[in-house]
Amino acid sequence: MYRLLRPLFFTGDPESAHARALRWAERARRCGLLGLATHGVPDLPTQAFGLTFRNPVGLAAGLDKNGAYIDALATFGFGFIEVGTVTPRLQPGNPMPRLFRLPEKQAVINRMGFNNDGIDALVRNVERARWRGVIGVNIGKNKDTPNEDALADYVHCLERAWDVASYIVVNISSPNTAGLRALQLGEPLRALAGGLREAQERLAAQRGIRRPLLLKIAPDLSEQDIDALGATLDTIGIDGVIATNTTLDRFEVAGLPHAEEAGGLSGAPLYGMSTAVLRHLRGVLSKQTPLIGVGGILSGADAAGKLAAGAALVQCYSGLVYRGPALIGECVEALRRRREQGTTRR
Repeated sequence: MYRLLRPLFFTGDPESAHARALRWAERARRCGLLGLATHGVPDLPTQAFGLTFRNPVGLAAGLDKNGAYIDALATFGFGFIEVGTVTPRLQPGNPMPRLFRLPEKQAVINRMGFNNDGIDALVRNVERARWRGVIGVNIGKNKDTPNEDALADYVHCLERAWDVASYIVVNISSPNTAGLRALQLGEPLRALAGGLREAQERLAAQRGIRRPLLLKIAPDLSEQDIDALGATLDTIGIDGVIATNTTLDRFEVAGLPHAEEAGGLSGAPLYGMSTAVLRHLRGVLSKQTPLIGVGGILSGADAAGKLAAGAALVQCYSGLVYRGPALIGECVEALRRRREQGTTRR
């Protein structure tokens, strides 16, 4: 079905096509047609962060920034859905155009800039959703909030998302908010992550339930940076890490139309870099800290490669642009086979 519809989505402005696809999916769900157009994805229960996931293949943040389409997206068979990135206050994001396809490499470049309706709107949308699967809320800071005040923005979002999220992700790795990635290392990371861990424990005591707190990192870190980051996160006691966000590197797409557009590159060219970061991080971070592998998954084999590199779960986004919902079932099946082979070997 997606092969028939893809030419419609690939005409015109990519951001308009993105919004149109979400609206169509929601209308099809309400009419009862979405289930007829998608194949059932089998269960493959997976434990991580103290949560049980229907299957280990999730939707990465960015596709549904405001949590407005959770029920439609859940119909595709995701084991978990991550919404956001959301900020304390509404912000329009960067000027358009800010989303570009590179079909020759099955890639996407975006410089969206955390465009969203604000945390209060997202919470209302999640509360209205009927789906009762695992929902992650990815939080960020507003563009006009200086880094030295970032903790207040993140804590505000953490507090507001607490009652609706299954887990919460701290996004300090987007390349599209000036200076944000400086929060990934050294004293800025210790101050931010430490402050958020304190808020996490305070909220757990106050509200009687603990929400896992994860950090999403960039793929452009050096091995020395990853070593330092892993040591800091082990000391602070973060619940998990998502590896990785988009890259600023253009080596894999050099010379292609749009390759020089500013923003983060995702899709197939990101796979090798993001998986290398994942593998290195797995080697330096405590084995008790689960990782989510994301970046460049366009096949079941890609998903299995993330688990081989140390991930407990995987997420897709740009791969869905080029492969459609069938990618989800293919990934679950590949991970099921990998699990069965591992059991046989033991």
